[in-house]
Amino acid sequence: MKAKILETENVTVSFDGFKAINQLNFSMDVGELRVVIGPNGAGKTTFLDVITGKVQPTVGRVLFKGKNLRSLSEHQIARLGIGRKFQTPRIYLNLTPRENLEITSNRHKNVFATLFKASQPAEKNYIKGLLETVGLTPKADIPAALLSHGEKQRLEIGMLVAQSPDLLLVDEPVAGLTDEETHNIGELLLTLAQNHSILVIEHDMEFVRQIARQVTVLHEGSVLCEGNFSEIQNDPRVIEVYLGQQQE
Repeated sequence: MKAKILETENVTVSFDGFKAINQLNFSMDVGELRVVIGPNGAGKTTFLDVITGKVQPTVGRVLFKGKNLRSLSEHQIARLGIGRKFQTPRIYLNLTPRENLEITSNRHKNVFATLFKASQPAEKNYIKGLLETVGLTPKADIPAALLSHGEKQRLEIGMLVAQSPDLLLVDEPVAGLTDEETHNIGELLLTLAQNHSILVIEHDMEFVRQIARQVTVLHEGSVLCEGNFSEIQNDPRVIEVYLGQQQE
């Protein structure tokens, strides 16, 4: 039996009486790539907010590697090994991709020290490898502001990996991307999934088809069903509440 990296037990989150999350029970294994889908208002972003400590559950608890996160701050949870990528890229536009990765891989160093002190050989090789992984080697030394939207998304995923989290939370990484950029993000996540546990929130069903091993469908703050892509795609409940909505 595989170890669980993340579990939620009867988690409920209420905002002025509205239950954004309603008795949510969820778990994923160490080393798993899991995709979470659901219609707007299903509770997907609130789910990530609860995991990262941005929102405290009204009822229930979240366990990360068996540890209850309830009393911990966002900062403490991040230090435990949970990294989150938001929908909009959060990168330093005036710095190069290489500098962005150097800063995030040196969290304990001053920003100026990172930029103006010579990197150690091992550190340089690590950053070089990350640039190759995210496909930005040719643009490693131009301002990040000049990158395309898809390249910025890949850079931020690289910055997330540079923090060495045990669990990567990736929120709608392909929103607004071209088909080619979407495919590139999918290939990047599949590569990272060889060595990381990854939870992806997504709407784009072709992208889900590309990367999904196990899919969880949320509806009204609870798990509606789980399965592989084919099972989810053909589940009458999913067709009714989600896929049918997309086809309108």
